Amino acid sequence: MKLELFQTIYENNIISKTKDIFEFQPDEGRENQIINLYPEIEYQAIEGFGGAVTEAVGQVYSLMNEKQRQEMIHEYFGKEIMKYCMVRIPIDSCDFSVSHYEADSDEKDEKLENFSFLRVEKSILPVLDAAEKEHGKRIPIMLSPWSPPSFMKTNQKRNQGGKLKEKYAGRWAEYICRYIEEFRNRGYLVAMLTMQNEPKAVQPWDSCVYTPTEQKVFLKEYLYPALKEHNLTDIEIYLWDHNKERAYEWVKEMLDDEIRDMVAGVAVHWYSGDHFEAVRILKEQYPWLKILTSEACIEYTKFSNVTTLRNAQKYAHDLIGNINQGMNGFLDWNILLNEEGGPNHAGNHCEAPFMFDRQRRELSKKESLHYLWHFSHFIEPGAKRIGLSTYCQDVEATAFKKDSKVILILLNRTDKDIPVYVRMHHKNVLVNVKAQSIMSGVITRIKKG
Repeated sequence: MKLELFQTIYENNIISKTKDIFEFQPDEGRENQIINLYPEIEYQAIEGFGGAVTEAVGQVYSLMNEKQRQEMIHEYFGKEIMKYCMVRIPIDSCDFSVSHYEADSDEKDEKLENFSFLRVEKSILPVLDAAEKEHGKRIPIMLSPWSPPSFMKTNQKRNQGGKLKEKYAGRWAEYICRYIEEFRNRGYLVAMLTMQNEPKAVQPWDSCVYTPTEQKVFLKEYLYPALKEHNLTDIEIYLWDHNKERAYEWVKEMLDDEIRDMVAGVAVHWYSGDHFEAVRILKEQYPWLKILTSEACIEYTKFSNVTTLRNAQKYAHDLIGNINQGMNGFLDWNILLNEEGGPNHAGNHCEAPFMFDRQRRELSKKESLHYLWHFSHFIEPGAKRIGLSTYCQDVEATAFKKDSKVILILLNRTDKDIPVYVRMHHKNVLVNVKAQSIMSGVITRIKKG
């Protein structure tokens, strides 16, 4: 067997990459500094990796020249680098919109005759079209609403939470179906849906709150019947779409025999901390449900915009922790933002893997892009997580297999090099996991003759 090793190292504020090839040697009974791989032990399959295309993404994309656009789209959605294969798109405006917008704000328009898709067509579809052209086929889309139209809510505005008025629940379900059909009638593949982004959060931007019971009633009595009437029940519905720390309680209260067959999975965010155990509990209690991270980003209100290595390491740490407890897929937040981390009509600026400086007209890559590459490039859809054991907490690890290859990812966030003997099938190989580095190893059998 051989190990092809790709390592990203951060030294003296510079990112460097190395590639080495090692051959496994017979295991002579070593007990220390070992990471064991057990490819015969299989866990969940991976759906894929991707990111969000918001109006903010589209607005920044429109400012770039054609070469810059092609570079970004090729890196994300081509077959050689990031290999993104999913996108998330908001239903109407979110915080990462230039301003508020609704497809239909007319309270008297019960049949949605004035429904307008213009904001989506102007800002989001050009990015989606370029991504699909590069990808070579339709890309599965997850749609998520941040708020119903203002007139449908108890507070009469998109911001500051508020609730959906019961008398508009049926029209809101029809509104969501109309959004799906606008995409599908243009040939796009809407494959996933969450009912509400962050249903527990009262935000100074587009938001709406539900209790689990309220959302269950909306799904059972309004949304699913509407999807059925419009022949849209092939769309996978994901519960929650909020932070991990309360995901289990929400699903436990919502999910019963009446709606079990309507639900495909659970969507989670990372903003309240690791809570990897919450992912494990969800997978143990509801093994038939898929678990997707539907949003993650570095918020400048919480994290520095200059410690980009730490920000990148946060992605890797979260991915490894979630994957090892049962996560099936990952959707990053905005794939592109400007140098401020916007535009954002609420001033809620964040980091993105690609950022464009409007004054200098320069497109730059953040360290997070290099770290995400170690996951999205090597862990392809259909890959299954395998069993492993590690010898210390300083090296975080996860492993997968697909076809004849085994993929191992190692993260070292410490300031010291750490030796590791990778052991599989009674053979091992010594690798040096450099300080402040992440590495991906591809293990294949050496062909003889």
